[in-house]
Order: sequence, then structure tokens, then C-alpha cells
Amino acid sequence: MAYVYKIIASPVGALKLVASNNGLTAILWENDDPKRVRLGALAHDPAHPVLLKAEQQLGDYFAGKRDAFRIDLDMVGTDFQKRVWGALLTIPLGETRTYAEIARQIGSPKAFRAVGAANGRNPISIIVPCHRAMGSDGGLHGFAGGLDAKRFLLALESNREMVAA
Repeated sequence: MAYVYKIIASPVGALKLVASNNGLTAILWENDDPKRVRLGALAHDPAHPVLLKAEQQLGDYFAGKRDAFRIDLDMVGTDFQKRVWGALLTIPLGETRTYAEIARQIGSPKAFRAVGAANGRNPISIIVPCHRAMGSDGGLHGFAGGLDAKRFLLALESNREMVAA
């Protein structure tokens, strides 16, 4: 599969948007571990329509003008990971869930550690809101963008009135 990318500026640092012809494949952080999301070769294509759409929607989100993303996703992962990522997409803006709650939601109540691991491998940060997943103690735990970015995203979502996308 061929992947294209573009880098955008955001309030949480530079983000690398990656797409295939099927949809958005990844949003990678400035200092992302290259082993976290493995995609292979990437070609720079800042005019790719999926990347332009993602950039616009992320801009709206950071400006407080978007409460939901409407973009095709092309997530690469195991079936279990995709179930976890699908559950993340159901967490409403301004709310959080624990790994244990997500494990119960996907029908694997004892798999909360595996849910945490899948959450850490989420390739589409922000749009697939892994920042809304918490440890069982309700505390902030690991985040590919760093805990400061996680705090920022949670504050952004909880401290504003969102309007319909």
C-alpha cells in the first residue's frame, strides 16, 4: 500500500498526517517512536485530498468549531486493536473512560492491560481519541504525544462549548 504524508502545525506541536487512498491512516507526533506505528515508505504529498480534509478538520477542532470528525479512516492493526480503537471513537467529547471500562465494552473484561497496549498503538491520535482513555485509578498514563499534550487535549475538550461539525 502506498502512503502519503504532510506535516502540519498545531497547538500540541507538529503533526504528521498520513493517508492511503482509502482514508487517514495515522496522525504521528513530532517525537513519535518510529516503532509505535509501522507503515513503510511514505511520499510527501501535501495536496492529497484526505490530508487536506484532515488538516481542515483538525484546525476546526483546535479552534473549538468541531465536536466530531467526518473523515474516512484506514487503520492498520490487529482485529483486537481495531475493536479497542472503535470503542475509543464512542467516548463522547469531554468524557473519559478507563481501560477496564473499554475492556468491558468490547466484551473482554479481563483484557484491560491489552486495551492499554492497544490504546498506546492507536495510529490516529486525536481523531481516534486515545487521550480520553485513563488508567483504572483515573490518572493520566502514557500518551504518545506526551502527558502535557494529553492534558491540553482534555482541557480543550472540557473547557469549551462545542458546536456541531
